[in-house]
Amino acid sequence: MSIQAAAERRIPVLIAQEIQARPEQVQAAVKLLDEGATVPFVARYRKEVTGGLDDSQLRTLADRLGYLRELNERRGVILASITEQGKLTEDLEKAIAGAETKSALEDIYLPYKPKRRTRAMIARENGLEPLADAILADRAADPSALAQGYLTDAVPDTTAALNGARDIIGERLSENATLLGRLRDFLMQEAILTSKVIEGQEAAGAKYSDYFDQSEKWASIPSHRALAIFRGRNEGILQADIVVDPDAAPGQNRAELMVAAELGTATDAPGDQWLRKLAGFVWRVKLHISLSIDLLTELRRRAEEDAINVFARNLKDLLLAAPAGAKATLGLDPGIRTGVKCAVVDATGKVLDTATIYPFQPKNDVRGAQATLAELIARHRVELIAIGNGTASRETEKLVADLLSLIRATKKPTKVVVSEAGASVYSASELAAQEFPDLDVSLRGAVSIARRLQDPLAELVKIEPKSIGVGQYQHDVDQRRLGKSLDGVVEDAVNAVGVDLNTASAPLLARVAGISAGLSDAIVAHRDIHGAFAARQDLLKVARLGPKAFEQCAGFLRITDGTEPLDASSVHPEAYDLARKIVQSCGRDLRTLMADPTPLKRLDPRDFANDRFGLPTVRDILSELEKPGRDPRPEFKTATFTEGVNEITDLKPGMMLEGTVTNVAAFGAFVDIGVHQDGLVHISQIADRFVKDPHEIVKAGDVVKVRVTEIDVPRKRIGLSMKKNPDRPARSGQPARTNRPHTTAKRGAAKPHTPSKEVGGLGAALLDAMKKT
Repeated sequence: MSIQAAAERRIPVLIAQEIQARPEQVQAAVKLLDEGATVPFVARYRKEVTGGLDDSQLRTLADRLGYLRELNERRGVILASITEQGKLTEDLEKAIAGAETKSALEDIYLPYKPKRRTRAMIARENGLEPLADAILADRAADPSALAQGYLTDAVPDTTAALNGARDIIGERLSENATLLGRLRDFLMQEAILTSKVIEGQEAAGAKYSDYFDQSEKWASIPSHRALAIFRGRNEGILQADIVVDPDAAPGQNRAELMVAAELGTATDAPGDQWLRKLAGFVWRVKLHISLSIDLLTELRRRAEEDAINVFARNLKDLLLAAPAGAKATLGLDPGIRTGVKCAVVDATGKVLDTATIYPFQPKNDVRGAQATLAELIARHRVELIAIGNGTASRETEKLVADLLSLIRATKKPTKVVVSEAGASVYSASELAAQEFPDLDVSLRGAVSIARRLQDPLAELVKIEPKSIGVGQYQHDVDQRRLGKSLDGVVEDAVNAVGVDLNTASAPLLARVAGISAGLSDAIVAHRDIHGAFAARQDLLKVARLGPKAFEQCAGFLRITDGTEPLDASSVHPEAYDLARKIVQSCGRDLRTLMADPTPLKRLDPRDFANDRFGLPTVRDILSELEKPGRDPRPEFKTATFTEGVNEITDLKPGMMLEGTVTNVAAFGAFVDIGVHQDGLVHISQIADRFVKDPHEIVKAGDVVKVRVTEIDVPRKRIGLSMKKNPDRPARSGQPARTNRPHTTAKRGAAKPHTPSKEVGGLGAALLDAMKKT
């Protein structure tokens, strides 16, 4: 068996250790993925095959599979190169076969890697390699005396000879894979990351003042602080370095001692003294630089991975936020000079009406604005009012509140402040232009705001995930890796909820397992021409949608009131016969059983398991028959902002407020409390107990109670606490850091408006209008 084949066989074992599974489970999942199966399909409908691996494990599996296969391909290239050079030995072959990381493999390859002409090469050409060997072999001899025998026209003196010997020995050390591995492991445990301000950049980089003279262990520095340092370095404010034993006496640096130990310099003999100096030179000039680059690269990779995971968790929480439901909704995109854009959509999201009102400066047309809103609410029987949380959000909310106070009807519209992150991106996108060719760009944002209140998932899938803005240093990370991770999150969220085949937009359908952008367009086109799908099986009539795509997507698509009742559930068509057998055992009609699932609770799943469908699938079918097409998202609720608290200047320490979590980072959670600037609940203030990860307690979209602890008006920073016992000391395991170089999104303030004195007539007109509808 070849080395590459053996390494390929080890891949399931390595991945199984990482995702806490058995190698057989990994092998089964790899086979399915290689055959074209999608992660959501495997996680939901192939539990028997994989032993129940979930979507998170499968995503990690797929990522690691790609890395290890790339590693194995590189292994093959290196083996071929060394073999071609005629230098492959049995020990070298074993070392290459055993390398489990790309860095370890490249360390082994370093001496054999084709390189430019080096100083060591020149020294060898000048006949100095025997001198290097002689110094290493006879430590009692004086290296200068030994060098006398190697003087030539090309090597005029002993200094040149010894420098050549130093270059040769130094190159051997810098290409010693064992030494490099030991040094790298040592640095990963003991190294310190330092950052210092570049002279003259203090004023320009004031926001990085925390890092002007910062030292922290490489192994434990939090990802957000590492990324802040990297950003400061990229902007020319900071310089970063990897150091070890910065206060050690000359010659006592532990890294230098490790290099000297590799040369066996244990005595005070002349050769050992010369070699110890060489070890210090090699460490400072070669190894420290190259290994620092390795560690900084690894730190960036680690920090980026943490940041991407934070973004992914926040995005998942946002996508799976509670939908307000299929209700007529008025979307308001607040603005000051350009006005507040208004759009009414019906229960299905169809645009019914649009308008622009100017209640703020310079027009200050409060009465006209409220009259327009009242007319829109009455004419379209609006049940929900979605207000974007950007500029003039609180002023617009107060305008709406004043209007709603005039309505004496039993059921008034519910106003909700909605995150408008990404709405402007969508408004100017090609997709929005295709969807609303006759609608002004400025009004498309109001439509998006209204729809994302009705169903956040269905609307947010139209926006590139990176534009939704719930990340931590998202612009500083590898954009390809970020995009891949976020696309996976969107796919998992969409398939976890399920999609109505007859109402879903093409962008939403494109996120269903097995459906590409081209297929989603084909499905919508088929639906437009032939009308609503009566059954899932009709999907096979769509151009270019074959059996494989149908297998992957069918279970995630829903059809209500179709010819097949099971099409409204997440039961896969391949298991319909089993589902019908379960229904028959209850002695009920399927529709009757869906209305009253009590008989299902008396069944034993083991009675229905067979060679094709095991207990996991049977249990899933029973659960689905109890509540067909259940939505896994939570019940809708919204925060109530405190009246009279509209600006950061209205805040006072000790105030108790209600707010909505907008973003969760490694160091805490940001909460919208309605003052145009999110406040920060530091990780030490999230709970009375120790909290390692803020996600343990909160997620994006949560409604929380907070207490104001600090207000910094000039820097627009608000400190908040969720602790029930404010006197209990912080136990986060890290000091509270309020002067943090983290830029939060600012929301500009408009001049508060004054309600019109003539609202009595407006209220009467509103009541009359509502009576007529």
